[in-house]
Amino acid sequence: MIAGVIGGMGPEATVDFLRRVVAATPAADDVDHIRVLVDNNPKIPSRLAALVDGNGEDPLPSLIAMALGLKRQGAQFLVIPCNTAHYYLPRIAEAVQLPVIDMVGLAISKLGEFSPRPRKIGMLASPAVQKVGLYAHRLEDKGYIALFPDDEGEARMLGVIRAVKAGRATDEIKRDYDDVASSLERAGADGFIIACTELSVLGPPQSTRLPWVDALEELAKTTVWVAKGAI
Repeated sequence: MIAGVIGGMGPEATVDFLRRVVAATPAADDVDHIRVLVDNNPKIPSRLAALVDGNGEDPLPSLIAMALGLKRQGAQFLVIPCNTAHYYLPRIAEAVQLPVIDMVGLAISKLGEFSPRPRKIGMLASPAVQKVGLYAHRLEDKGYIALFPDDEGEARMLGVIRAVKAGRATDEIKRDYDDVASSLERAGADGFIIACTELSVLGPPQSTRLPWVDALEELAKTTVWVAKGAI
């Protein structure tokens, strides 16, 4: 099956996703890899401005237009390598009438593979993820508790995300990322979800030994499985 990628949120995260797709594909030659159609569009209106600030342009029309364009080019299913944009997933899927892989559900399911199973999940995510309840309600349904940074930690995390988008992931920025993760651990987190694809670019916090799930990695692996017809 042909995968269509609604990308550009941000561009480096989309490139990182594609790298992970290639790495997850069992292949001996070019022909063994999956076909991927990519719209890497950084001009999509800001999800943060729309969902957090409340004064930004609605990104949904752009997301639907991209989905329809990928379908016209031959995509048979879609993926969105952006956690916050999953807020719009149901309406995208309805508009385009194609399957859209749910990265949020994949990340939550992965938690169940750990032994012992974590219960309090530190959310390494943008403020929009918390505001719209993208993960919290679904985690609660599965018996987990979502822990988010306090106001100071939220501001620092947003700074980290914006720095990655700007190509400025300095050592200081990485320390901020680690510090926020450490504060969540002190608050009782016994596991983490990396729920922002900019943070996926950085990888797991270096300060923790707790189990963690990277939502982008789960999306990449499942994209390969679906394209190969495994599920």
